[in-house]
Amino acid sequence: MAAGTLTLSSKLTPFPYSAIAIAAYTETSEIVYDEAAISVLLNLNGSKIDTEEEIVHALAKAGGLSEDSAKAALFFALAKTLRTVTAVPEIVTGLDSLDDHLAWRTFLVGHNITSADWIIWGALKSSTKIIGLLKNGKHAHLTRWNTYLESLESTQAALAGLTAAKANKARGTKVAAGFALGLEGAEMGKVVTRFPPEPSGYLHIGHAKAAMLNQYFAKMYEGKMIIRFDDTNPSKEKTEFEDTILEDLELLEIRGDVVTHTSDYFDQLYDLAIKMIEIGKAYADDTEREQMQHERREGIASAHRDDSVEENLKHFAEMKTGSTEGLRWCVRAKMSVDDPNKALRDPVIYRCNPQPHHRTGDKWKIYPTYDFACPAVDSIEGVTHALRTNEYRDRNPQYWWMIDALGLRKVKIWDFSRLNFIYTLLSKRKLHEFVNNGQVRGWDDPRFPTVRGIRRRGLAVEALRQFMLLQGPSQAIVSLEWDTIWALNKKVIDPIAPRHWAILEDKKVTVTIKGGPSAVEVKILPKHKKNPDVGEKKTVYSSTVLVDQEDAKSFEDQEEITLMDWGNAIVRSKSVDATGIVNSIEMDLHLEGDFKKTKKKITWLSQSTSEYPLIPVTLLDYDYLITKKKLEENDNIKDFITPVTEFRESALADANVRDLKKGDYLQFERKGYFIFDGENKEDGRLEFIRIPDGKAANLASKAAPSSQAVPASAEGSQSSVTDGGPVIGDPESVTKMYKMDKVYGVNVNLEGPATKMYKMESIYNV
Repeated sequence: MAAGTLTLSSKLTPFPYSAIAIAAYTETSEIVYDEAAISVLLNLNGSKIDTEEEIVHALAKAGGLSEDSAKAALFFALAKTLRTVTAVPEIVTGLDSLDDHLAWRTFLVGHNITSADWIIWGALKSSTKIIGLLKNGKHAHLTRWNTYLESLESTQAALAGLTAAKANKARGTKVAAGFALGLEGAEMGKVVTRFPPEPSGYLHIGHAKAAMLNQYFAKMYEGKMIIRFDDTNPSKEKTEFEDTILEDLELLEIRGDVVTHTSDYFDQLYDLAIKMIEIGKAYADDTEREQMQHERREGIASAHRDDSVEENLKHFAEMKTGSTEGLRWCVRAKMSVDDPNKALRDPVIYRCNPQPHHRTGDKWKIYPTYDFACPAVDSIEGVTHALRTNEYRDRNPQYWWMIDALGLRKVKIWDFSRLNFIYTLLSKRKLHEFVNNGQVRGWDDPRFPTVRGIRRRGLAVEALRQFMLLQGPSQAIVSLEWDTIWALNKKVIDPIAPRHWAILEDKKVTVTIKGGPSAVEVKILPKHKKNPDVGEKKTVYSSTVLVDQEDAKSFEDQEEITLMDWGNAIVRSKSVDATGIVNSIEMDLHLEGDFKKTKKKITWLSQSTSEYPLIPVTLLDYDYLITKKKLEENDNIKDFITPVTEFRESALADANVRDLKKGDYLQFERKGYFIFDGENKEDGRLEFIRIPDGKAANLASKAAPSSQAVPASAEGSQSSVTDGGPVIGDPESVTKMYKMDKVYGVNVNLEGPATKMYKMESIYNV
């Protein structure tokens, strides 16, 4: 459990990476970001420490990390040197010594991670120059050691916290803290958690948080996690949903130690209901639904509350037959009539439903409610800690009452906040409406917050896991922005995403390269310059290439530009029509030119030939399904449906994209990150979905808030880019941005009173 607090600002320079990494690794201190802090400060057991070296020593001691103090001192001295030295030869000397030292060692001192490892790792991490030198591949042993420390789950959680703190700029942002707190009363090897989805739909990102937290704590305490299907409502549940939920969990790399069903315990639950009636803790009631709601709301006792045990058992038996008379009755727990907590006002614990159950068939005509079944089955299955969203907090006393009334083993409850995102619907009923109305193509639509939808949109499991660890069992109820999770995702996929090129098909410009090869040439280049493990690709060179219209328009006469992966070229002439569209360009290849001196580095593709064809692709981007950040309870969803939510662009890509498999990540350089969604069955084009990168501009809603109902179609499409941008003199050109009224209205005289400010012409006047 956390014994201290490590407080710091995300803006500190150099940043104390060693301190946050060892704090997360030892779980000895909560990390708190306070942007007003001017230095790092550790408050541990009443002591305050404000230097990183001493903090690392203190946390290593508190965390029980063994070390040879004499040897460790040498590495602390080296870390101090690496932080201050600037000359490359001196840095390389230090890296060489570390690499030699690690040639036959896993860690710097001894056989386990010590403070020496963290102080050196932090020194390397804080220097961009050192990180750049390590990427040269000349220090294999040091790189192996460095990569291992950074890949640790604790390190990733600490770095994710830093990323979020930088994004939020919020004081007092707590990161990786909930996990250092642990579970109350948890014993190593004895913790049992459970994830209890209802098999009536697909899992969404909110469910993912609950599932990941349950798995995290089960692994943390070397216990087990139960996946239990809460199948107590035959009117809504289907076997097919059980299969899809298990598939969704597999997509999240979540696997339970055992899979159970509440229906496995129907016999025991029935016996427990009989027991509740016999001991006077439950009664049968035939009050009409509306009347019962009124009585519960006003604190009025039911007319049947004091019926005899015999009468109650008789009605329960009638319910069990599923008869017309039985359908009129339910069984209620005899908790309270007028408790201020209305969840305790005699809740229903059994109801009659003659519809066949997807597992038990016609055996039962009565089914327990979640409020009765959940605590009972938790106790029966050996669950030690029930993780629940804090929307259930008012029902926690109800949970404990059930266990006490039945004399069952007690279960601890751990509350955490429900996950909410702006512009996002998590209501299963509302998501069903979008599917049923054809406004999306299915439950795996990239616009949906379902597990399948966000994975198809390009969200990596590792990024999702880091985000959930970052949130922890927080109690804060807020609507989160999407920027943090997509920024984390970018960090996960960038090192493994191969680089490809694409040119917009209807905006391509032909460029003749003088001095280019007389015949087509093919070179083998790395798919990722910083990660050779990603593989190699074929790049085609010729004297005729294609560039994007937007780039072509930006070229100035006689300007020297850089053709990426080739060299420099000088723009000699440009053919432009009356509307400003560039038709063709001529360039002179100038391989002697210095690419460091050019302002423009341009992607290009060799013109398609029968031998080396370009691949027709479609680039897809999406908007939010609703135009309001958060829908209120009384809002009519039809008033806030985004009119157009899918944007398609036809492009030509290099032939290497043919090697991709569905679900592969990639970067179309200078266009963004994408995920390959497979081949369109209708037109045969390969489809790529743009992955948000966490930048605010790319995450803003593209639609204006509307008070009128508007149609939305899954087939709606629109080009997201105009011919190189708005035409000068036409400020209302087609754009992805929503239309805004002019600040001063229409046809208003803007001359105004005399002023000492100098006059500025409108940018649209030409």
